[in-house]
Amino acid sequence: MLRRSLRAIHKNFSLLTRTSLIRQMSNLSTRPLCMIPGPVEMSSTVLQANSTPATAHTDPVFVEAFGEVIEMLRTVVGTTSGQPFVIAGSGTLGWDQTAANLVEAGERVLVLSNGYFGEGLADCMEAYGAQVTRLRAAPGHRQALAEVAAALRAHKYKIVTISQVDTSTGVLGDVQGVAELVREHSPDTLVVVDGVCATAAERLYFDSWGVDVVITASQKALGSPPGISVVVASQKALGVLEARTTPVPAYYVNWKRWLPIMKSYEARAVKYFATPCVQAIFALNTSLKEMLPAGMEPVFAAHERTAAQVRAAVAAWGLETVAAEPELCSNAMTAVWLPENIQAADLLPKLKARGIVAAGGILAGHAHRYFRLGHMGISATSDNGYVETMLKAATEALDECGHSAGRSTPPRL
Repeated sequence: MLRRSLRAIHKNFSLLTRTSLIRQMSNLSTRPLCMIPGPVEMSSTVLQANSTPATAHTDPVFVEAFGEVIEMLRTVVGTTSGQPFVIAGSGTLGWDQTAANLVEAGERVLVLSNGYFGEGLADCMEAYGAQVTRLRAAPGHRQALAEVAAALRAHKYKIVTISQVDTSTGVLGDVQGVAELVREHSPDTLVVVDGVCATAAERLYFDSWGVDVVITASQKALGSPPGISVVVASQKALGVLEARTTPVPAYYVNWKRWLPIMKSYEARAVKYFATPCVQAIFALNTSLKEMLPAGMEPVFAAHERTAAQVRAAVAAWGLETVAAEPELCSNAMTAVWLPENIQAADLLPKLKARGIVAAGGILAGHAHRYFRLGHMGISATSDNGYVETMLKAATEALDECGHSAGRSTPPRL
């Protein structure tokens, strides 16, 4: 029914205009592949859903699409009772949502920082008055569980945050291990997962692992355009919100304003606080329906296979991942140390000339020493040849830079 309604909306949009736009964006002979760690490549049907003409947020077609998105997001993160918040904004807005609603001034927050985005999340918590302890790991590493346990014994924390994948390094956090420690040592503490570069690519089982908040965004493994901040909060987290002794120090991200909106749209009824991002939600709805016919297990397995293929190529190049051990490597992206004689600024234009947009590094003091490849969403789950094209281009670009495949080189530490 919803698909038929979306088609009806499209009928009023110039067929020539729409087809031209979709062909332009889909035609890989006229544009490079975007193989950064997000935004990611999208299917033509997602692009088409994003190209609908102006649609009221009160339109029954949109109300149905929004309600379905809320329901499907629960499946993606593995919860039956968690509450999704789907709000116009970037992934970073999820930090503000979490800090504003769940932290009161002076409360302690433990941030497990594995890179640039762990530091950003800590800064955000401090902006809302939290007393933040940063437990940092060296580039390419993550905190030992013994370190986390010691920190939990040393102080009582309102929140512990962990980046499931820090996009700056491609290091995979141990969400399950950390959540188990929190349950053992500090069961009242909330477990907050920054899953922006992980959700729908890395295994996450919200309910069974005891996660309280997952922060993510539409433009990575969820496979749709940028523009939607997605947060899923446990009932425990919502109880913390209700038990606040001070007002939520924010207007737009105040969950007390958004919760009635989410519940209403899920019940297929309109309620207004701020205008939702209609076209972006149509696109996310389409992407989730393409992702979920068989559930999340095949999606996780596809990302694991694709990541193994990328890591095998890195080894064949004689290079090393920034993630220092195989178990620390993300399945959504790979960061690769460059040889001593090559900088990211040398390599990236040569990749672009071969039709691949990759990303440089962003770690302070190390940014020029490595590059990053994204392999999530349809690049991992569809038989489209995107990853093979990316790896071939990288092999050729490295060779043009003077690094022959198989030549051993030390990591850039």
